[in-house]
Order: sequence, then structure tokens, then C-alpha cells
Amino acid sequence: MTVLSVNLNKIALLRNSREGQRPSVIEFAKLAIAAGAGGITVHPRPDQRHIRASDVPDLAHLLRTEFPHIEFNIEGNPVAAANTTGYPGFIELVAAAAPAQATLVPDSDDQLTSDHGWDLIVEQPALRQHIEQCKKAGARVSLFMDPVVAHMSAAADYGADRVEFYTGPYAETFWQYGPDHPQTQACYRRFADAAEAALKAGLGINAGHDLDQQNLPLFANLPGLAEVSIGHAIVCEALVDGFSSTVAAYTTILKSTGA
Repeated sequence: MTVLSVNLNKIALLRNSREGQRPSVIEFAKLAIAAGAGGITVHPRPDQRHIRASDVPDLAHLLRTEFPHIEFNIEGNPVAAANTTGYPGFIELVAAAAPAQATLVPDSDDQLTSDHGWDLIVEQPALRQHIEQCKKAGARVSLFMDPVVAHMSAAADYGADRVEFYTGPYAETFWQYGPDHPQTQACYRRFADAAEAALKAGLGINAGHDLDQQNLPLFANLPGLAEVSIGHAIVCEALVDGFSSTVAAYTTILKSTGA
């Protein structure tokens, strides 16, 4: 079954709007796990707008000591360096936390959210080094990628273990046209073709960005889909249906569909 990794960034964003620790990312990690999540994802940015650097060791300790069967996934740009806000640098965070997975994302410090994958056609020697550093910390390495067939073998050549498909374009197409429209089906096919190329290159497949309960059932049929990372939609839907019920609904979708 495809693993659901719950992204806690929006929980932290709400917490950061007031002093104190409410809502607690630790407590919501526990709720997500109790509702069936198989992983916890965080994307600590240098400006610490949501998940803070100090959250990372706390979550790592929780998962290591109480939930060793649950994956911890840390996302971020590997070139993000230490700054005066207390952010120690992405590679330093990974080295200290030793997560199950590090997802490397080519976003800038001031981006609202991640919106594109790595272009591996142009040689990026620093990326090779960062992948090696994350692996030395014991992390499986996933590269955030667009569904471009030609880039899949390149990701494997760089030493990545998995790719995480940026699914924003799929979600936008689905919301505009619905599941059965030829444009939606063609968009899904582009991801399926890239997934097949990734599998042929020996890569595992993750996905994330704007997946929700409406568009996930189709996308969950993607060949070889190992993991989806979902946060924003879970929090939005939880405002109506409750957090635990919403996470459980996603795990039910993944159990009933998928590769």
C-alpha cells in the first residue's frame, strides 16, 4: 500500500501565529499516526515561517523512541545555509536528525511554496555532494522532480534513491476538468510515463503537492507509487471533518486504490 506521510507545516504555521505551543506539532504527529499515517513530513525553511529548526529534533526523538516504524521525512533546499534566525542549515538539520528520508527541493528562500522540480540536464555537481551527505546521515534521498521522462535516469545517476513528483499541475488540471476529461487523463499519463521511466532506472516513487481526497484516487494508481506527502489539503478538510477523521479518510483511499 502507498504510504501516507502527513506534512505538519500548516499545523506549525497556525501555532506560530500566537505565543506558546498550541497547536502542538508533537501532538498532531501522534494524532496522524494513530489515524493511520505511515510517515511524518516537515519542510523547515530558513525563515522558519512554519516548522522551526527546533521542531526537527523533537519530532526525530518522538519517532525514534515511540514510533520507530514511522518514517520521518525532512524536505528542503540542500544549499540553504545557517542564518541568524537559528536555522542551522538544511544539511546540518539532516545530519543531526538522521531521518528515514531527505527530500531535496530546488526552491528559493522567499518562495511561497515549492513549485518546480530539479533540472538535471544541466550538470549540478553540488547536488551530488549533498546527496552523499544525506546518505551519510542514514537518509534515503528523494529528489523533487517534474514528470519529465528524460530526467529520471539522470536522477538515478546523481545517486538519488527516489523521486518525488511535483503534482501541482495534475491537481490544477483535475480541479478544472474533472477525472474523466481527456486533458486530465493526458496529464495523468505524463506522470505515469515518468513513473515507468523512474522504475526502469531503479528509483522509488513519491508524490506531493495539492493532492486531496478528490484527485488522489486517480493519482494513487500511478505505477510504483510508494508514498504521498499531504499537508495543506488535510488541514483544510480537517476544519470541516476533524483531523483524525481526515487522515483516516486518506489512508482508506490509499488502501482501496494504488499500484
